[in-house]
Amino acid sequence: MARLCEIDTADIPGGRGQLRLLQRNDEFSIRIAGKPGELMNTRLHGSEDALAELACERVRDNPNVRVLVGGLGMGFTLAAALATLGAEAEVVVAELVPGVVEWNRGPLGAAAGYPIRDSRCHILVEDVADVMARSESGFDAIMLDVDNGPEGLTQRDNDRLYSARGLEGIQQALRPDGVLAVWSAGMDPGFSERLKRAGLCVEEHMVRAHRPGKGARHTIWLAW
Repeated sequence: MARLCEIDTADIPGGRGQLRLLQRNDEFSIRIAGKPGELMNTRLHGSEDALAELACERVRDNPNVRVLVGGLGMGFTLAAALATLGAEAEVVVAELVPGVVEWNRGPLGAAAGYPIRDSRCHILVEDVADVMARSESGFDAIMLDVDNGPEGLTQRDNDRLYSARGLEGIQQALRPDGVLAVWSAGMDPGFSERLKRAGLCVEEHMVRAHRPGKGARHTIWLAW
């Protein structure tokens, strides 16, 4: 079998490392330079799809529906959101790493069907926390796939989103009856309790990385 070969790199703003894009035929992988394992792979995106489907199904019939995706990744969450929502919806994507956006405009984008070309999509190259901070009551749904979840690889940075104060900011960015969806590589009972202490109703969904019913188990929280 052919090996995955590095075809590009992208610096993470703030001196927080570098992402590597690897390719083997039509398969792509994104990894963090100097760390084992991979962040994502085009062959395993079932839980990324589910993140958008679970959230957007709850709000798809809202008038002038507007949702926010935190983290473009390989485009699968964006593609699932667009597929679930109607023709008048707006999907805003906040991606911190400019190189990831460029990768999705290039050959990588084919894996998810080039969702960033959809006219309903609006890409912002910035931190999702900054987008929410200036968007009071701006979104019907917020979907976060940042790092590896609430206890991810750069926990100090994640505190801005997943701490009690961060959750308060997320709630302010949601419209009345809005829904928050958070992806995580694993379970985190402490985060579930944090959501509840913030006054939110919480559902935990265990989903597979690869559909149907294959691959690692990932966690998606829905909170409203």
